[in-house]
Amino acid sequence: MQTALDKNVSQATMDEKFMRRCIQLAKNGLGTTAPNPMVGAVIVHDNKIIGEGFTSPFGGPHAEVNAMAAVTDKEILTESTLYVTLEPCSHFGKTPPCADLIVKHRIPRVVIGLKDPHNKVAGQGIQKLKDTGCEVVIGILGTACREHHKRFLSFHEKQRPYIILKWAESSDGFIAPEKQQRHTSPQPFWITGSLSKQLVHKWRSEEQAILVGTATVLEDNPKLNVRLWTGKSPTRIILDKDLTTPHSYNVLDKKQRTIVFTTRTDTTKYIDGIEYVTLDEPKNGPEAVCKHLHHLNIQSVIIEGGAKTLQSFIDANLWDEARIFTGVVRFTNGIEAPRIKGNCIHYKYIEKDRLTILKND
Repeated sequence: MQTALDKNVSQATMDEKFMRRCIQLAKNGLGTTAPNPMVGAVIVHDNKIIGEGFTSPFGGPHAEVNAMAAVTDKEILTESTLYVTLEPCSHFGKTPPCADLIVKHRIPRVVIGLKDPHNKVAGQGIQKLKDTGCEVVIGILGTACREHHKRFLSFHEKQRPYIILKWAESSDGFIAPEKQQRHTSPQPFWITGSLSKQLVHKWRSEEQAILVGTATVLEDNPKLNVRLWTGKSPTRIILDKDLTTPHSYNVLDKKQRTIVFTTRTDTTKYIDGIEYVTLDEPKNGPEAVCKHLHHLNIQSVIIEGGAKTLQSFIDANLWDEARIFTGVVRFTNGIEAPRIKGNCIHYKYIEKDRLTILKND
């Protein structure tokens, strides 16, 4: 005979199982849903999944709506459980409130991974469900859901984007050789192999923005787009204090959204089709950049150089992840790699390149 304790343990196990599926589904929205969170939802009847969904690209239906639309027999929703990684919204935005739709279909039980920190939600969706008699369970796989929603949470809890640092360094600790070893025309000096380059382009497709300093632009003339992967190119953020980037350079080609941070107020140097943010001269550090990125509704940014820009964010403790490639090439002299301390959460080899991922805990 199954005791009440056994039944509770069994239910908790099932709840975790279906929440894992929600997280798995939610990852399909990576790089397309922002500024909305990438949510996953599963609807279960008699311990079987009858509908599932994830957040559509921004402006489209939310995960709960897609999951309910996938249910063939809507009548059994009144006997089902909805699992969702984040609290259902309770306000009108691009789409109607998901909490209202749940109430409309009289779903009796909702299991939620995390409470939504957005000031337009913040428990109101949960309360709306409870007010109608719905059983609401909160916090199932909460740690895993927080990790999944890290971009959205950083934006609303820390009032800044989720910041990923990325660089490649030689086996002896340099990110570039001395200038005399470089070609005369501006172009990157590659440390890593082709598969590592492809992985970086995949990462670019997953984040809202990519940020570099002036030195990187002038030395490498990068495009900062997605070429070796399928996906949307991120918004380019260029830190160009004195507007020294030549108008012919790739980052100013207007092929993707580009925002230049500068201290120059002379708008005659501005280019039509490029956005400009003017920073105060004494207050043009990483904190100011993060404040403006938050104002621009950018929830995640990958910073790809150069060494000075990367180190400034490290020194300001404004970073969440660092993804560091170490190649086999040796430079002996050159531009030293940034110095960073963090918790190593993962490392692996991609061909001959070692990838180390640090978290700022």
